[in-house]
Amino acid sequence: MPPCPASFALRPDPQAESVTRTVVLVDEEKAMSEQNHDQEVGMPAEGAEHQESADTFRASHMARAQSAASRAAAVFHHIELGADGQRPDEAARAEVLFKATHAARVSVQALAVLSESRPNPAADSRCARNAAAAASQAAQMGQLHDDGSELSAAASKAALKAAQAAGVAAAAGALGENETLNAEADAAEQAAVAAAEAAGWMRPGEQIPPVATGTRSADVMAMMHF
Repeated sequence: MPPCPASFALRPDPQAESVTRTVVLVDEEKAMSEQNHDQEVGMPAEGAEHQESADTFRASHMARAQSAASRAAAVFHHIELGADGQRPDEAARAEVLFKATHAARVSVQALAVLSESRPNPAADSRCARNAAAAASQAAQMGQLHDDGSELSAAASKAALKAAQAAGVAAAAGALGENETLNAEADAAEQAAVAAAEAAGWMRPGEQIPPVATGTRSADVMAMMHF
């Protein structure tokens, strides 16, 4: 299974960092005296508040990743249905279909990683970014398939903007928790959906047939978080 085509740098494993922080907290709690009992009592409430915040961000990033994966799948099916095998440039069309298939699978793989992990705004935003980046590549294939029509070009451009906005929301300094950047990414995703509908790649409210994730490597799937 291929990694996400988006360009990104590896960062330390957030789950490993979480484990390290937990160990430190446990050691500190063991050393605390009875006079610090009130501080210990307050920690669960702070933890619950942090979890609630992570869940809120998870919903936003999840919705955006699902939308991007649906866009990629819609383009794939659009190209698949249009591959009749009778055109003189069918070899080129087959390559377009192959790349669209790859992009659709990468987007759904990113969504799968997000769905199967615990809420983590930074990691969740990177999964949403990867799904959007793959959807952008699918849109480029849609534009080629449609012979560069005006509407397909607009849809491809909108998909690229959605991927860029998702990347900014996931970048260092934001880490998926900047509400303004998340809102901009959400708006860009909505615009990409509208453009895809205008191009005829998908219809409002349509249930897009899912795309199989293909062979899933644990190592590569883990990289979707980075």
